Amino acid sequence: MDYRIFSPPENLRSVVRYFWVLENNNPGNSTIIFSPLADGCPGIMIQQPDKGTFHTEDNRQLSSSFLYGQTVQPTKLYLTGQLNTVGVCFHPNALQAVFGIDANELTGTCVDLGLIQHKKERYVSEKLLTAASIEEQINTISTSLFNSLQYMGNRQDTVTQFAMAEILQGKGDISFPALHKKLQLSERTLERRFKQSIGISAKLFSRICRFQEALSQLRKNNYQKLSDIAYENGYADQSHFIRSFKEFTGVSPFDYRKQLSEVAENFPEIK
Repeated sequence: MDYRIFSPPENLRSVVRYFWVLENNNPGNSTIIFSPLADGCPGIMIQQPDKGTFHTEDNRQLSSSFLYGQTVQPTKLYLTGQLNTVGVCFHPNALQAVFGIDANELTGTCVDLGLIQHKKERYVSEKLLTAASIEEQINTISTSLFNSLQYMGNRQDTVTQFAMAEILQGKGDISFPALHKKLQLSERTLERRFKQSIGISAKLFSRICRFQEALSQLRKNNYQKLSDIAYENGYADQSHFIRSFKEFTGVSPFDYRKQLSEVAENFPEIK
């Protein structure tokens, strides 16, 4: 499979982490199973329907371009046909900023992109289907996202942004009582605002950040034994690390290496 990453234009860097492309030009109609991982980021996926279609575990066919929210538990996506997918990986708080929606509404699910965009941008899904190249698709969606950002006034909750930055800087290892004191907010108020802006609670977001740090270490083989990963990433012990890892992947770290092939960042294929 061919996986590529593209940096966003300057005017989108506050909301888009990167664009990505994943292609498999092998002929045939075999089914490929993917297992998207919790990474703290919502996104968009665009698949050319004449080449293949994505389905959920309950056999629901997804639209050719869909917006998804936070992934919080193991899930599976089935692709029948040829893989020809363009994706957008947003920053965690982009749903509120770009689309003006309560991010919590999309947590663990997805929606047709055309249904959520500003009315002036709903033609974009059709343009994406007729785009002559990957570059044209990325340019089309970039223009649409920037327009949406302008329509919505780039809504940002500065308190949530600060809390998110603190959690990211600490790689998930953070004192929440100290954070609440710094923000002069109660735990309940921060959790409510965090869910609206990010889609999940601040505490769950911190656990996902910690999981991602541990997963990165596992990918790089930067450890001698699993307990090294556990202690270096703030887990109480190896069993706590394994339990957390299973929560977000459905398998143990050992089985992850054996059963999944990460063909794209946080989008592994089940072997």
